[in-house]
Amino acid sequence: MPMFRKKPVVIEAVLVRTALDNSAHNWQRLPEWLRDAYEGGLIVFAPNCVHIGTKEGNMTGNIDDWIIRGVKGELYPCKPDIFEATYEPVAGKGAN
Repeated sequence: MPMFRKKPVVIEAVLVRTALDNSAHNWQRLPEWLRDAYEGGLIVFAPNCVHIGTKEGNMTGNIDDWIIRGVKGELYPCKPDIFEATYEPVAGKGAN
């Protein structure tokens, strides 16, 4: 059976917890793409989660989840264990 490896891609992501804190206390610290998504109605900040409009329908990102901006600009939530198994930090623009 053929085997495949996921192509390496660089994505942008922010913890839901961080996004909620910044949306309430320091709007300018949110990534521009997340501010744009909010202003465009694609994301709603709730007290302990976010609601994200995706092609697959409305998805919820809980407090410890990540909000990912994919390679085509799409947004979706990702559980922390999946995020940790799939992604690692890279150096460059926006890296801490």
